[in-house]
Amino acid sequence: MTNLSAQRIRLLTSLLILMSVAGAEAQTAPEVPRLVVNVVIDQLRTDYMEAFSPLYSERGFMRLLKQGRVYTQAEYPFANPDRASAIACFMSGTSPYENGIVGERWLDRQTLTPVYCVDDKEFQGQHTTVASSPQHLGVSTITDELKVATEGNGLVYAIAPTRDAAVLMAGHAGDGAFWFNEETGDWCSTSYYGAFPEWAAAYNKTSSVKQRISKLEWEPLNELVGKYNYFVSGAEKKPFKHKFTGERKFRQFLASAPMNEETNNFVREVLKNTQVGLDDVTDILNVAYYAGNFDHQSVPQAPIELQDTYVRLDRDLGDLFEYLEKRVGQGRVLFAITSTGNAEPDDIVDLSKYRIPTGTFSITKAKLLLNMYLIAVYGPGEYVETCLDNQLYLNLKLIENRNLNLTEILDRCSDFLIQLSGVRDVFSSQRLALGAGIPGVNELRNAYNPKSSGDILIQVSPGWTLVNENTHEQTICRESYIGFPLFFMGCNIVPEKITTPVTIDYVAPTLAKSMRIRAPNACSLAPLHNH
Repeated sequence: MTNLSAQRIRLLTSLLILMSVAGAEAQTAPEVPRLVVNVVIDQLRTDYMEAFSPLYSERGFMRLLKQGRVYTQAEYPFANPDRASAIACFMSGTSPYENGIVGERWLDRQTLTPVYCVDDKEFQGQHTTVASSPQHLGVSTITDELKVATEGNGLVYAIAPTRDAAVLMAGHAGDGAFWFNEETGDWCSTSYYGAFPEWAAAYNKTSSVKQRISKLEWEPLNELVGKYNYFVSGAEKKPFKHKFTGERKFRQFLASAPMNEETNNFVREVLKNTQVGLDDVTDILNVAYYAGNFDHQSVPQAPIELQDTYVRLDRDLGDLFEYLEKRVGQGRVLFAITSTGNAEPDDIVDLSKYRIPTGTFSITKAKLLLNMYLIAVYGPGEYVETCLDNQLYLNLKLIENRNLNLTEILDRCSDFLIQLSGVRDVFSSQRLALGAGIPGVNELRNAYNPKSSGDILIQVSPGWTLVNENTHEQTICRESYIGFPLFFMGCNIVPEKITTPVTIDYVAPTLAKSMRIRAPNACSLAPLHNH
């Protein structure tokens, strides 16, 4: 090789290196959001959201539909989600089987007393008598992982109408969780997250709902709401006007559309007094809203109220978007918005009047009958300790002390209970653990947790009423599909409408990728999209 050829090769190599370096410099990584905002709307439904769209502005739902990545068929990966189990799944990227939150309440196996999902007597309530922490949430959340990744510098706050939503959204490592006290009208918290801020105490003293409740009125936001009639009913419904009075005034306010506006008021108060979204370290703001009907009434009882709830929610979402983007910067905020997926229980209706198959199934009577059967087989004893919802709890200590075969007893229980009227199927803890059975058993298993769920789960036939004489609870069993959406909007999100079904446990890993942090420690799913 001549010297000239060697010089040419070296020159060409140098040029290639320079070109590759220049290309690398030109390729910048997608911007990390300065603020991630998780919004969970209790009982939001796609059919209602779409039905009332003629009443919306362009700032809330319509903006989400036009500018967001929209998954039109979102669902939870487990059966019968309620508010607490849904939020725990959203934040942890896992089902109750892994995260431990099977619902708002369950039974303590040792004391047979009800346990609320965020109860913890070790941490005093602040501006409330209830003591709370996320101790029952057995895994990390997306907010916890942000704290770890930023060495505690990423700020995490949660503001919600209810205690379970606030604490589960704030997670183990959050800076603050605030919820509405339905007894006093104040905003409250728990000592788990530190001292109650002076600015929050000042808000309670001067600006809280407690200070304004006597003057508050709720009526349709505009004339169109009162005249718009979506629901089928026998009589025309007149526009309403509600005042909040009497002993239940704060509880009624909690289950009303004005609660969402008050949530926004306190969100602004949090932002005024913290550094959320004001530096280059990613922060997370968690907000919960309410989309159920007024005072938990049925649709026939309060149809116009429900319409107005969605119209006001549209306005409140628009206010939240604009306020946060003005504070943080357009394109620097990433919104993730979905529903809890649950619905208010149906009114108890005599379906036999319409010749629809129906009946009443008593879980308390089923407990007594099953115990009598086990006594006849195994001798005297209280084999079935208690019941909750559609679950039966066996006396495992008695069974162990008598050296009885648990598998045999569970099989006998299932064979006995399946013969009772109104029972569609019976699942023992072992059957759920093995994952064997009818299609859809995975959703039942995901809703089960060995530490807090019952030993036997009874599926009551659709149309039948499940009753508990001890607690006076009644629920009409229904398996109708309730659709709800999942939205991503903001930082690096390309607008798109996706009709393929998607489960909510994908949200946490998707947000983790956007923030360039690890997904929660029990979440094994891949992100939904690249941006």
